[in-house]
Amino acid sequence: MALTRDRLIELLNQDLASEYGAIIQYLTYAARVTGPNRNELSEFLRDEIAGETAHATFLSEKIVALGGTPTTVPSPVPDVADNKGMFEAVLTAEKAAVARYIERARQAEEMGQKGLQVQLEDMVADETGHMEKVELILRGWRG
Repeated sequence: MALTRDRLIELLNQDLASEYGAIIQYLTYAARVTGPNRNELSEFLRDEIAGETAHATFLSEKIVALGGTPTTVPSPVPDVADNKGMFEAVLTAEKAAVARYIERARQAEEMGQKGLQVQLEDMVADETGHMEKVELILRGWRG
């Protein structure tokens, strides 16, 4: 069964909710991180907010261009108390984003939405970069 425009809008709204959630996740975790590496970890988390905001902006505009209304409700953010748990939650979210955008790019191609496909593929690259940075941080974690 072919993907409809309405279903694509619905899926893009799910992606948008996830981007909102990522912004909240990075912002709150940056404030909550503790310990001797607090400054570096907090700065890393804050620096990721700009990329997620750019993704949310693109998705909002694309949803409107397709005739939809952007959601205003973020995906839930895991309430994690320790630094390692926060970075593990971020890694889980980044892996999910990569998988979603790979699928969404395929769907955009199927619908003949070449511009959307290319932008989503760029977002796959962005999210993969975020994911790899978090994997490197976690790889060196002790305890």
